[in-house]
Amino acid sequence: MSIKRALTIAGSAAQGSAGIQADLKTFQERDVYGMAAITAIVANNPVTGKGIFIHSTEQIEAQYYAAVEHVGVDVIKTGMLFSEEIIELVVELLAKAPTKNIIVDPVMIGKMGSQLLQDDAIEVMIEKLFPLATIITPNLHEAARILNIEKIKSVDEMVQAAKKLHRLGPKYVLVKGGSSLNATDILYDGEVCLEFKAELIDTIHTSGAGCSYSAAIAAEIAKGKSVKDSVELGKQFITMAINHALSFDKGIGSTYHAALRKYG
Repeated sequence: MSIKRALTIAGSAAQGSAGIQADLKTFQERDVYGMAAITAIVANNPVTGKGIFIHSTEQIEAQYYAAVEHVGVDVIKTGMLFSEEIIELVVELLAKAPTKNIIVDPVMIGKMGSQLLQDDAIEVMIEKLFPLATIITPNLHEAARILNIEKIKSVDEMVQAAKKLHRLGPKYVLVKGGSSLNATDILYDGEVCLEFKAELIDTIHTSGAGCSYSAAIAAEIAKGKSVKDSVELGKQFITMAINHALSFDKGIGSTYHAALRKYG
């Protein structure tokens, strides 16, 4: 049996809704073989008071080569990278990776408010990682932070942001509007802007939505779909996952990764 292979380089979210866990669940649902190189463990909780535990570059590099050398890879997605040192390593690895299908989700702030990317790492991400990307997938907050502007308040401003982000080197830019802009996303390839819309779902339970959306796009690209078609399928996947979101004992609940398969 032949199956496409996807590697995520990101943080582990103990609650299971975001990060590596969300990526692997999404890869499984989108019928690609998922692998992971964990950059950090995120475990915010009221008992220990400790939240983020960073892996060494040696640990990350070992995981990367274990996946790539033993299994092979058709797409690589990045999520939480946290530090300048880790980004420098990832850039070095991706520059000689056996695939040029690179999806960069510039994760900065978690749903629980944790800072998942250090301030001094943002410039390194922009200057060195973005030019390697097939597509970058920032949400409104991330796009504004990258461009050093206060806020993106309309679809027209999303279009302008996408064009400015494209000048930083990625082949495609997807600016995700989320609930702030009526579930509207803008995809830009350097020439044409496409608008993707979905039903706006009234829920706070959207933990992992950004990770899962980007992972779904990565999975479709691995299978040979165009970027446009991959975004369209990813949008369908995440809309269903949010529509059937899960709520638990406390805080923001998770998107439901099996929703499209079960209810679509």
